[in-house]
Amino acid sequence: MREAVAGGQARVVMETHLDLPRYSRGKVRDVYDLGDRLLIVATDRLSAFDVVLPTGIPDKGRVLSSLSAFWFEHLRGLVRTHFLTADVDAFPPPLREHRALLDGRAMIVRKLSRVDIECVVRGYLAGSAAKEYGATGGVGGVPLPAGLRPGSRLPEPLFTPATKAASGHDENITEEQMAGIVGGPLTQRLREASLAIYREAAHRAERCGLVLADTKFEFGLDGDDLVLIDEAVTPDSSRFWDAGAYAEAGSTESYDKQAVRDYLERTGWDKRPPAPPLPPEVVEATRARYLEAYRRLTGRPLPAE
Repeated sequence: MREAVAGGQARVVMETHLDLPRYSRGKVRDVYDLGDRLLIVATDRLSAFDVVLPTGIPDKGRVLSSLSAFWFEHLRGLVRTHFLTADVDAFPPPLREHRALLDGRAMIVRKLSRVDIECVVRGYLAGSAAKEYGATGGVGGVPLPAGLRPGSRLPEPLFTPATKAASGHDENITEEQMAGIVGGPLTQRLREASLAIYREAAHRAERCGLVLADTKFEFGLDGDDLVLIDEAVTPDSSRFWDAGAYAEAGSTESYDKQAVRDYLERTGWDKRPPAPPLPPEVVEATRARYLEAYRRLTGRPLPAE
């Protein structure tokens, strides 16, 4: 087993090459086939504008994996999840030999049939929803009150599904369009589950001094049972704002990779591969946001490697 590691003082894992069948490789995660289970390894890769950058963010993968494991445990009374363990001592013996790589950034999960829909829930008007509202007065085919501004809290959380794109941008669709893809009954179940998870996660975030503006979920099917899969309520899948700064000044600065997007916009990059490398100050600012999101949501700092 080998891993490609880059970086100076801080360890950065950009890719893994384990002696296991490769199931898939996404923008961030390397997934390996364990038969009826999967090993998901969160690397420190980072994408912006749908391009994977040459510079990784130290600790990013450990934040994503550890925070997902936290949420899967927190939510298990509300929804079934695919999560089995993130404890390397419970991994198959050959994997335990690679604790230095896998500890904190890997989990074993059940292998399930994925529902190819991104289940997005929005509690606030932000991102593509703000643009859509400005153009149509609604989001996802749902009319909204006039006079809302970017950052406004919505009257009720909205379920706004999107297609699951293999590459490039996911495409926002209406619930009616979703029903045409997966059927009406499954659409209703996904909507109800997504809204319930969002409300629980938003309540937890609020107690931690954060606003959960929006988030997205993926689900699989285990027979007829709906199961939460992939990641859960991380800075990569969610938009978090500082609750105090939002209340005082309406600040919507996110605990995610916004510093990277802002830097790339300033460079004049045409948003086509290859992307430019990131300077150390942008890397550290991004790392700090991920670490702070983890600390607030879990109530403890990310353990040292």
